[in-house]
Amino acid sequence: MSLRVNKITRQEDLNSAFTIRKQVFVVEQDVDPTLENDEFEASSNHFLAKLNDIPVGTARWRYTANGIKLERFAVLENARGKGLGKLLVQAILADINATPAANGQIKYLHSQLPAVSLYSRFGFEKEGDVFEECNILHYKMKLI
Repeated sequence: MSLRVNKITRQEDLNSAFTIRKQVFVVEQDVDPTLENDEFEASSNHFLAKLNDIPVGTARWRYTANGIKLERFAVLENARGKGLGKLLVQAILADINATPAANGQIKYLHSQLPAVSLYSRFGFEKEGDVFEECNILHYKMKLI
């Protein structure tokens, strides 16, 4: 089994990422498609996870007024439980740490409840109460 995560540099890979997000968020989780794709696509740093050279996961990070936000983590159902979420978090944090402009900025995310333990393993801690985003319960988590 070959697992790999790369920063997206080609439109073809970005299209694969959007297809994965549509499947996970719009089809599986019933997120409004107008909320899934947003005005931050062009300014975000996107990543694609592959299992045996087949695109199966994605995530992105971007600058916000509050720091750096990690978001849009999605892994196709048939590829879950193989460590791709962990690899995506590792790749994104490595990329952020290698970006001089990101130095010293707060890193945070909005975690769906089932993913809290994944992000906790990387030092993210829950901040505040549970809230609803796109009809899904989340915690804001900050890297401590």
